[in-house]
Amino acid sequence: MRYVVLICARGGSKGLPGKNIKLLNGIPLIGWSINIAKQMNNVSRIIVSTDSIDIAQIAKEFGAEVPFIRPDYLAQDGSSEWLVWRHTVNYLKENDEEGVDALIVLPATSPLRSIGDIDTCIEKFESSKVDSIITVSEASRSPYFNMIINNNDYASLVIQPESQIIRRQDAPKVFDMTTVAYIVDANFIIKHNGMFEGRVKSVVIPQERAIDIDNLIDFKVAECLLNQKEKAE
Repeated sequence: MRYVVLICARGGSKGLPGKNIKLLNGIPLIGWSINIAKQMNNVSRIIVSTDSIDIAQIAKEFGAEVPFIRPDYLAQDGSSEWLVWRHTVNYLKENDEEGVDALIVLPATSPLRSIGDIDTCIEKFESSKVDSIITVSEASRSPYFNMIINNNDYASLVIQPESQIIRRQDAPKVFDMTTVAYIVDANFIIKHNGMFEGRVKSVVIPQERAIDIDNLIDFKVAECLLNQKEKAE
């Protein structure tokens, strides 16, 4: 099976301006995803999709390819990530004689993933008859117990359980999707409009490796976790 790693890194982050090239322990954030992709033995290419010349230059310095600059219509705040993946698959089908069987998407915002996390995703993708693999971590809040919606300023549970749940541990176990990794069949991306239109399985990632950097608080947490890891080693 021919895998291509895709790292999507838009230049216009609002939550943490410039986050994709912000230095995390001396390495630009996107560099963490590229470095771990370079450790993988079963990928043919590492491609960065970006609209930013600065991000493109740094990505190349770390050893990734930037064979195109992402079109503006795919680089807006409301642009669909799925369509960014499709754009890459179409590019590969048109410009790479060998094509691609599946994308391994490694968002730049999850620098704490391990190579073992990705290997587990690949193993499950290859051993299961699925269209996609996602990564998840156990949620700290539950829509059956302590997540609410407000309707005319009146609060109610997101999902009303059939019987009263006194402890969170007694609620159905729920998970948060993470940005550690996605593996998606390339043809499925072309033919469908979202991951959950097909067969999806998940890989559970410990919370300490599943942080998704969206703002400065997330960034500081990642710094602390990396510093603790370095001290432990």
